[in-house]
Amino acid sequence: MRVIGIDPGLRTMGWGVIESDGSRLRHIASGACTSGGGDLGLRLLALHRQLAEILGQFAPGAAAIEQTFVNRDGAGTLKLGQARGVALLTLAQAGLAIGEYAPNAVKKTVVGVGHADKRQIEHMVRLQLPGSDPQGPDEADALAIALCHAFHSRGVRAADRVKA
Repeated sequence: MRVIGIDPGLRTMGWGVIESDGSRLRHIASGACTSGGGDLGLRLLALHRQLAEILGQFAPGAAAIEQTFVNRDGAGTLKLGQARGVALLTLAQAGLAIGEYAPNAVKKTVVGVGHADKRQIEHMVRLQLPGSDPQGPDEADALAIALCHAFHSRGVRAADRVKA
């Protein structure tokens, strides 16, 4: 199963593609989409176009995205939500089933604790995906989100086999 993980952001949207084959995980590619400055609509369009190109290039079979958390900056949270909406729309247009995960669930799955810091996430991503070299926290978080989805999907598939 090839999974794309998305760490939504208006300035920088991290993405990471991994392959999961049973318990084997492999890093395929990762990076960040950037929107530049200026008009909000044009920034969102830039994110959409870049993400659509990535989906076309790497052809994932599943997607995962981080849920939005509300912070003290209401305007910032709204802009993050708009970028997340663009990502969800782009993933849905590609026909992908989308898993959504709370930030603490991603950290607990990948690091083992729900309040891990950015350095711990990056370290565990590098350990679990040999050869990956995330260039910044957005890319590392996106790979962690993809890992979280792969782990949760594996558990669901195993549970389905037991029921059958």
